[in-house]
Amino acid sequence: MGAVAAWWLHAPMELRPAQGSQVVDLLIEPGTTPRGVAQAVADAGAQVSPALLFAWFRVSGQARQIKAGNYEIAAGSSPRSLLRMLVRGEEALKNVSLPEGLNFSQVRAALAKADQLRPDSQGLSEAQIMEKIGLPGVHPEGRFFPDTYSYGKGSSDLELLRRAARAMDKRLTQVWAQREEGLPLQTPEQALILASIIEKETGKPSDRTLISGVFVNRLRIGMRLQTDPTVIYGLGDRFDGNLRKRDLRSDTPYNTYTRAGLPPTPIAMPGRAALLAAVRPAQTQALYFVARGDGSSQFSATLDEHNRAVDKYIRGR
Repeated sequence: MGAVAAWWLHAPMELRPAQGSQVVDLLIEPGTTPRGVAQAVADAGAQVSPALLFAWFRVSGQARQIKAGNYEIAAGSSPRSLLRMLVRGEEALKNVSLPEGLNFSQVRAALAKADQLRPDSQGLSEAQIMEKIGLPGVHPEGRFFPDTYSYGKGSSDLELLRRAARAMDKRLTQVWAQREEGLPLQTPEQALILASIIEKETGKPSDRTLISGVFVNRLRIGMRLQTDPTVIYGLGDRFDGNLRKRDLRSDTPYNTYTRAGLPPTPIAMPGRAALLAAVRPAQTQALYFVARGDGSSQFSATLDEHNRAVDKYIRGR
């Protein structure tokens, strides 16, 4: 290789990024030829000869190893470093966080705000989304695992949801295999529903298995769960932030004050700790708990004990 060619390979390419950006965005579609890749680099804003760049791809012997994807060409990039990036498939990735406890509407809102995530789900109903990601007829609530997901710029939000659904299926299968014997839960779906309630009720992580123990005890004896988060979920847009006595008496499929057993679907996305707590509850005699006001809960085995705890922590008596 001549001195001029060697210099050119290592010399930083002049870039013309879009206004407000420090990098040049490069999209390589699947099936693009090496010549097409060289042209795409120039079209994206790198001041380089497509013919010369294609020649370098061929001489390198790596032309056919270039991977499709979304890339960022940063200042200081040379033809040699560019090819290395394309061969390694070092895509420009973005991240979106889906925290524990979000409901599906909140998940959709988070994805809609995600940077450079293609909004293919926009305008689709929940049923249509589930069909698109390969889960027709499945209710979306709680079916996605809370995590931080990386994605290539311009990726589809439906593909991210598909990944999150697969992640939840995998973890639910794992924790169901670890379940204790004798639980009043017949299916992994019921464990997912209970885990979603535990997720919404837990203020202090160390209380998680005890909260599960209370709900499991109630399910065993046919006692209603009487948990506010399910009522709030059933109210939907009618909930204004203030849960009233009339709300507790207003029957919906999710009102666990008026209906026995678990609600028909999860009410939020539970994390792995909540999933595990649902199938491995603490051994406790408690049937009641009340928030202490510091994130923790006071647990009671009898109604009298519970009423005293309510007086102390809620009514301030």
